[in-house]
Amino acid sequence: MNREPREFDWGRVITAMVTPLDSKLNVDYGQAAKLARRLVASGTDAVLVGGTTGESPTLTDNEKVRLTEAVLDAVGGKAAVLAGTGNYSTAASIAATRRAEALGAHGVMLVAPYYNKPPQSGLYEHFKAVAAATRLPVMIYNIPSRTGVNIAPETMSRLAEVDNIVALKEAGGSADQAAEMVRAVKGKVRVYSGDDSLTIPMMAVGAYGVVSVASQVAGPLVSKMVAAFAAGDAAEATRLHHQLLPLFRALFLTTNPIPVKAALRLTGFDAGGLRLPLVEATETQVAAIREAMVLSGVEVTH
Repeated sequence: MNREPREFDWGRVITAMVTPLDSKLNVDYGQAAKLARRLVASGTDAVLVGGTTGESPTLTDNEKVRLTEAVLDAVGGKAAVLAGTGNYSTAASIAATRRAEALGAHGVMLVAPYYNKPPQSGLYEHFKAVAAATRLPVMIYNIPSRTGVNIAPETMSRLAEVDNIVALKEAGGSADQAAEMVRAVKGKVRVYSGDDSLTIPMMAVGAYGVVSVASQVAGPLVSKMVAAFAAGDAAEATRLHHQLLPLFRALFLTTNPIPVKAALRLTGFDAGGLRLPLVEATETQVAAIREAMVLSGVEVTH
C-alpha cells in the first residue's frame, strides 16, 4: 500500500519551465531562480522544473538536483515546485523521485517510459512502483508523440486508484482521448492539458487546467483564459484562446523548447542557448515567433 500523500494544490496553471544556460551551456542557476520568480509574478500557480521543456534529456542528475534546489529557494514559499523525475528506467525514476522528495519538492511528474515502449501492464507497474517509493503527490505525463507509447484510459483508471497519483498531464493531441481520460479517472485525478492549444477544448470536457509552455511568455493572458473558463465565462475564455492561438502555434513550429527560448529572448529575458542535439531557432523562425507574439498581445522588447 502507498503511504498517504501530502496534501496538494498545484492550481490550474503550471508552467513547464525552460532551463537557462550560460554562454558555455552550463546551467545558470541564478537565471533559473530569476525566471521562476518572474513566472510566479506573472500568474503561474506552480512551476515544473526538469521536464522536456527544461531539456531534461541533456541534464545530469546533479544539475537536476541543483536546479530544483534553486527554484525551491526562489519560489518554494509562494508556489508549488514540481520536479520531472521520470524516464525509461523504473529504478532510475525511483531514485530521482526520492532525491526530489528529500529536497522538499511539492510533487513530481513522471513521463511514460520512452524508447523501450512497455505494454500497458508495464506502464501500470512502472508508475505504481515509483509512486509507492514516495510520499509526494505524483503527476503522470502522457505524450505519445515523444515516448512512442500511449497510456490507455483503462490503464489510467487503474492508476487513479493509487493513493498519491493525483494528476495527469494529457498531451495525446486528442480531445476525445482527453474526455475518455476524465471519464476513466472518475474525479480521483485532476487532468491537465499538456497542449496549450487544447486547454479550453479539454477543460470543456472536464480537464482542470494546463501544464503550459506559453505561460512562460504570456502568463497573465494564459492565467486569465483558464480562470475565465473555470468561472463559467466561456465567451471570454474563447476570446482569449483565439487571441493566443498564433502564439500557441508558433511555440511549436519546431521542436520545443527551441521556440520558447527564442520567445523569452524577445521579451527581454535571456535563457541562453540549447544543448545539442537541439539547435537555435533560425532567423525565419524567430521572425514568425515575433509576429505571433505581437498578434497575441505579448509585448516584444528585443
